Amino acid sequence: MSEPLRLGVAGLGTVGAGLLDLIETHGKRLSESLGRDIKIMAVSARARSKRRGVDLGAYKWFDDAAKMAADASIDVLVELIGGDEGIAKKAVETALGAKKHVVTANKALLARHGMDLARLAEKNGVALNFEAAVAGGIPVIKTLRESLAANEVRRVYGILNGTCNYILTKMQEENRAFADVLKEAQDKGYAEADPTFDIGGFDTAHKLTLLTSLAFGTKVALDQIHIEGIQTITQADIEAADDLGYRIKLLGVAMLTESGIEQRVHPAMVSKRAGIAQVSNVTNAVAIDGDFVGNLLLVGPGAGAKATASSVAADIVDIARGVILPPFSVPVAKLKTYKRAKLGQHQGAYYVRLVVHDRPGVMASIAKRMADRDVSLESVVQRRPKKALPGIDARPAPGAPTSVVIITHETTEEAIRKALDAIEGDGKVSEKPQMIRIEKL
Repeated sequence: MSEPLRLGVAGLGTVGAGLLDLIETHGKRLSESLGRDIKIMAVSARARSKRRGVDLGAYKWFDDAAKMAADASIDVLVELIGGDEGIAKKAVETALGAKKHVVTANKALLARHGMDLARLAEKNGVALNFEAAVAGGIPVIKTLRESLAANEVRRVYGILNGTCNYILTKMQEENRAFADVLKEAQDKGYAEADPTFDIGGFDTAHKLTLLTSLAFGTKVALDQIHIEGIQTITQADIEAADDLGYRIKLLGVAMLTESGIEQRVHPAMVSKRAGIAQVSNVTNAVAIDGDFVGNLLLVGPGAGAKATASSVAADIVDIARGVILPPFSVPVAKLKTYKRAKLGQHQGAYYVRLVVHDRPGVMASIAKRMADRDVSLESVVQRRPKKALPGIDARPAPGAPTSVVIITHETTEEAIRKALDAIEGDGKVSEKPQMIRIEKL
């Protein structure tokens, strides 16, 4: 039997503890399959005394993860600390510089510094694997990097954040307000005390930029993503979407266009008939359009100790087998410079909700502003809430502002935004217009 593969695990949170449990549970089976043992030699975390539900007595303890990364007792650094700077970055750089392999679940680190880290890994002939950085237990990195290597990918998109999907699911299924469901998600540990990173779309953006690089062979370009979160989605939008045959999902979308690559994160209305519309709660989904394979939809747990540890272990197994690939499919020097599609040229249908002052001539003014920008209207419907949220009377007072829902024909994003800016500037609406893309999947 070959020499064991020796691991140092930095970060003993949910995923780190899950990995220790996995190695203990399936270590023997892995050894028989690989012809070599996988052994955890050392661990590092912020607090040694914290209870983690696993026995750390068999492992060498390091207070400093970077020192562990340089230690001669390990072959692989497993970085599960998180964050795009600080000790996580230092530990990974130290390991790669010392010609040690790295396995990480750190999407923020890779989105910010992936190119530099990949160059360092390639220079020293070691692996930089990150299956667990996107979509938890779903093997999407391997699918793009290996299984679809012979395909030209035209589009990759998906539900990449379980917190947002949970909130939107509960709002739809239980007729609850955004703030109420967000608090529940925080109580259950699905959302942080400061949930901005999740609900603002930034977590999805970090993951999307990695998928974009792998799908299209471009350099990582986090600063080229259009990002919107779900903070403005209301029960009125959820209800209108349901009536129109849609579900609202926070999507990350990357696609090739004639003018370049679109990368965008935003709420979208998707047909109830689409497979991705059925993905609920904290589950993730990634769809890939390849020219030979067609459309693939990968669905599974996007987070959690066991699911994410499974992806971390898959990367470790590759290293144990001697499979060392360029981190982003091809060497960094051969990655294309990212070319962003022209701003505002995305074309599609749009849902618009306006809260208008119920006065003569208002609708005519709105229709004119749309026509001025060549935005054709498929339907215009005045809406009243079907069901009141707890403590809210659904019946509007006489003369009160009323909601109008507009569905457009296909138009450009630039045109619809300029039309809405003009409508808002006219003073015909009592709150900022809501616009949601209708995504054809």
